[in-house]
Amino acid sequence: MAALTEMFQEYKGSKMAVYGLGTETERVLEEMDQEFQIIGLLDGYQTTGTVFEKPVISMEKAVHEGVRLILVAARPGSCKAIAKRIGNICAENKIRLFDIRGKDLCCVQRSVYDFRDRDGITKQQLLRKIEEAEIVSFDLFDTLLMRRTLFSTDLFELVDCRLRKQGIFIEDFSEKRTRCEKELSKYGAPALTEIYSYMGDFYKLSKLNPQEAALLEWQIEWELIIPREDVCQVLKTAGEMGKTVYIVSDSYYTKQQIITLMKRYDITQYKEVLISSEYGTGKTQSLFRILREREGEKTYLHIGDDLIADVESAKRNGMEAIQLYSGIDLLEMCGYMDLWDPIDSLADRIRAGIFVSKILNSPFQFETDFRKISVSRAFDIGYLFFAPLITDFVIWFFRKVKQEQIHNVFFCARDGYLIKKLYDAISGSKESVYFLTSRTAAIRAGIEDEADLRYVENMNFSGTLEEQLRERFGIDVEGENKRTDQGSGGLLSYAKEILERVSINRRAYGTYIKGLRIKEGDIAFFDFVAKGTSQMYLERLLENHLKGFYFLQLDVEEMRRHKLDIEPFYGEEERCSSVIFDDYYILETILTAPTPSVNGFDNEGLPMYAEETREEESIRCIEDAQEGIKEYFETYLKICPESMMGINKRLDETFLSLIHKIRILEEDFLGLKVEDPFFNRTTNLVDLL
Repeated sequence: MAALTEMFQEYKGSKMAVYGLGTETERVLEEMDQEFQIIGLLDGYQTTGTVFEKPVISMEKAVHEGVRLILVAARPGSCKAIAKRIGNICAENKIRLFDIRGKDLCCVQRSVYDFRDRDGITKQQLLRKIEEAEIVSFDLFDTLLMRRTLFSTDLFELVDCRLRKQGIFIEDFSEKRTRCEKELSKYGAPALTEIYSYMGDFYKLSKLNPQEAALLEWQIEWELIIPREDVCQVLKTAGEMGKTVYIVSDSYYTKQQIITLMKRYDITQYKEVLISSEYGTGKTQSLFRILREREGEKTYLHIGDDLIADVESAKRNGMEAIQLYSGIDLLEMCGYMDLWDPIDSLADRIRAGIFVSKILNSPFQFETDFRKISVSRAFDIGYLFFAPLITDFVIWFFRKVKQEQIHNVFFCARDGYLIKKLYDAISGSKESVYFLTSRTAAIRAGIEDEADLRYVENMNFSGTLEEQLRERFGIDVEGENKRTDQGSGGLLSYAKEILERVSINRRAYGTYIKGLRIKEGDIAFFDFVAKGTSQMYLERLLENHLKGFYFLQLDVEEMRRHKLDIEPFYGEEERCSSVIFDDYYILETILTAPTPSVNGFDNEGLPMYAEETREEESIRCIEDAQEGIKEYFETYLKICPESMMGINKRLDETFLSLIHKIRILEEDFLGLKVEDPFFNRTTNLVDLL
């Protein structure tokens, strides 16, 4: 902060404004107000009044007054949101928009997937610093713990959603909650109940019970918080070194709540917890002085994420300080990995927050030679790259079934294996059916005449006619059964044998279907990526109408000629603009069941499976990736209110595209093969990355 006056020397003769009403703004004014022409303060929620003896003005007034520079006094993540809010206005009116670190907030940062051009501390470097100190203090939020949302204020929107569900409607709740905290923070460090008491009195909110609102916010916080595991381990190591460890945190929660939260994640190796709400003062005020008064003249090291509240404030109190970047800091360094533009809603910020809390959980991203962001577990691959898109599809599928009041839901093997689990979780029902089928099984039981044989043969098989007969129909024509005079007949040369076998297969399939106890009405028929071949032939075996809900449908026009009822998640209009067509083979490979493909049924209606061609390591890798998808899905459903769950394919596809940009270290995943026995084709998955 000492360099602010030098950093913005060229604007000394120009009008400027400061964006923000917090303590950072107060420090900016202390340093710059004598030399610079600061005409007012801006805020996202307040446009009138006086703060720090400066008028709060609107953006319109700033433009009208001829402001040439707006200096944003906020944390990096908030700066990004502010830039999105007013960046276009600044550009149109030739107003420069900078943060207090000297970064041009209107300059589009290129997305990168490594930290080679950034400086940061390694774990070993930090441990050496800890060895040199007698007293080691840690910040809590964004250092030892982090939220699974993009911004801290997302918490307030979640509180608002829960209150609305309880019948308590407060217009502009998040803005009011933020404004009240800022107002009280001018005079100290308020507790959460104090913030809600002030909010209720100031806005005359008779329905708002301060104690209940504070408890509700705490409960939601509890759901959002996870540990930054590497930093928690550093704290434990500091304790094992014999260091006196403190937790020093700005928080409106009570000391007991903070202790309970830390105990949940086994953060127990500390001497004392200094919380701003307990002392009525924060880190930028007197909290570090209180620590020093307790321990006396010793050597101190404070570790935290905030450059001002943690680093500069600690140094101002005679302490050594180290900055560990928060998840949002690291994401910003990467140019947001192309995620920023597609983010439009609270649900999107939750998805981004879940992503950041996993891939950038550790601040120690500076350990390797090239400092590349990498993923080393199949579980994380599923969680990070595939889960957001699969989650949106399942939500869409669930809503479609509910909207059309369909009571029979079939998930086709094998792509429906995981999707059924996710659907059952969101629907709260176990009545959906994992329907044993495949293109092969459907054709073997569903074809009726030579026209069907021609249709099947037009789906080009990579192999000989004899291999096609064996793979697609289970008919072996080697030896004396092989016909030498086939001419150009192809499959039609074996029409008699095929149709005789089909008659047997149809009866066996019918036995299986009778055991399913299908209700009256349509069947919601899930297939992942398909033309509709299975649906076309299975409709001949089932009495109910099949309403297909696919992730993606291929050859749409051809299936329309067959009058199939199919609604895909990805429609025809998205075919050219979406990247999904480049990556659905990878998704299919990950979604498949751990069992082999079904070829048909025996006379008792029991399934007959094809020979398993995958290695055990490959199946285990797929199961691990599916567990990652499942955990993400459950996390998202727990955090995000159902009313806020919008579908954002653009954001989903951005997550999916990162699998091509982030370094994958999981050898079993890279060794997977994309198999399609119906076409007799195999592709190495690594060739698709």
